[in-house]
Amino acid sequence: MTTYIIKRVLLMIPTLLMIALIIFLVLNLAPGRPGQTQVSADGMQSSESTEARESYRIFKEQFNFDKPILLNTRFNLTEADVRSRLEMRVKFNKPVCPDTGEKPEGCVPVDQKPNSADVIKAVEEVEDWGAYIVPELVAIAADEQADLLLRKLAVVNLAANAQLRLKSQYGRKPTPEEREYNDNAQKENELLRSWRPSNEMPAEEFNKLVKENWIPWLEKNKQRFEYSGGDKVSIFFTDTRFAKYMYNLARLDFGVSHVDKKPVLDTIGGKLKYSISLSLLSILLAYMISVPLGVWSAYRQGTRADQTVTLILFMLYSLPSFFIAVVVLELFTVGTPFKWFPTGGFGDAGADTMTTLEQLKSITWHLVLPLLCMTYRGLASLSRYARTGVLDVIRADYIRTARAKGLGEPMVVIKHAVRNGMIPILTLLGSLLPVLIGGSVIIEVIFNIPGMGLYLFESILARDYNAIMAVLLISSLLTLVGLLVSDLSYAVVDPRISFD
Repeated sequence: MTTYIIKRVLLMIPTLLMIALIIFLVLNLAPGRPGQTQVSADGMQSSESTEARESYRIFKEQFNFDKPILLNTRFNLTEADVRSRLEMRVKFNKPVCPDTGEKPEGCVPVDQKPNSADVIKAVEEVEDWGAYIVPELVAIAADEQADLLLRKLAVVNLAANAQLRLKSQYGRKPTPEEREYNDNAQKENELLRSWRPSNEMPAEEFNKLVKENWIPWLEKNKQRFEYSGGDKVSIFFTDTRFAKYMYNLARLDFGVSHVDKKPVLDTIGGKLKYSISLSLLSILLAYMISVPLGVWSAYRQGTRADQTVTLILFMLYSLPSFFIAVVVLELFTVGTPFKWFPTGGFGDAGADTMTTLEQLKSITWHLVLPLLCMTYRGLASLSRYARTGVLDVIRADYIRTARAKGLGEPMVVIKHAVRNGMIPILTLLGSLLPVLIGGSVIIEVIFNIPGMGLYLFESILARDYNAIMAVLLISSLLTLVGLLVSDLSYAVVDPRISFD
């Protein structure tokens, strides 16, 4: 059995990696971005919008949203690639040529006028390309034959793309070396931002800015933007969102929430108590009722009582939990004349001033309706599995042999029939661990229980990728562990099963 467990654990590693890759791709390929703000299409923003844009740029850098998802080929970008994006923004700022056939200087034919969506996409692309296009931006800025607005846009992007990335701004406390690096980086970044041109800067002054500041700066730091063959291979695979995330995950670091800037794992730890309390009670209650009910129904197969129980259980199973949750809320919390239970939450306000017994009573009263809604469907299905499992064994030869030996019917039922008929129930064990930790999204949202289900729902609405990834990966790991536990439990209830 030890060899079997080792093999299964080793198989979990690539399985979990593939699950992580699929979840990561689904999240990152979905439309929209976390924390996305409206981008000015002209790119030459007011001071207020520039500060907002700078804040968003730093946000993206800290959470690697400016990097490619899986593979990085940005070291192959050319000056033509950059120029085409900037020219799109220049054309957007120019007026459309009149229908008279005349083409005044500075106008754009209507068929060449880009729409705002394409321009905003171009702004995002140039911003996300970061330091990879710094030499190309300097070359465009130094081209005195080019449009002045185009050259100014190049320098506006230089003031952002050329900045050094800060280390460990969120999450763990930075080391003294990292603090020293951040201090020096912030000084240089502030200098680069001071070289950003204004809309009204004349051409002569702008040319002086480029020649005296940007060109010498690039010459001094050109080694930062030159990549060897080995550098390109490393960038291709490692300078991506997925590689950065997996590097942190290998250290059991699930990252920081994009919403509250707190470590995701700490937040999950604070919410587990709510989900575990609710889910554990629901699972225990479902098994305590469903297994005896299934055994009882199997031994009365075909009777009117069995048919009645089967009909009721199938009706319960067919009713969705969100429907029942809304109904019981309406009937027993805000209905007339029944207002027996609170509408939601995990306890009354002011719990800190209550005694332990009062807190327990308050929590119990709050959990009655959520527990009912989480239990009834599982109870219905588990009882049918228990009934089917027992029916498969009660006609077996060893059951007849046990009766022929004179064993009492309770001993036959409990020791032989029920024990061997529980294999279908144990198969479901693999799905219980993630439910125990992950909670129920629907029930926790409807009853406003601050557990893992509600946390996952709110994280999806906020596009909090690190939080979503953490919850789903933990649930996936628990599913794999649950499947292993359910397989091992087969040998406990049926000695004939061996893993050798």
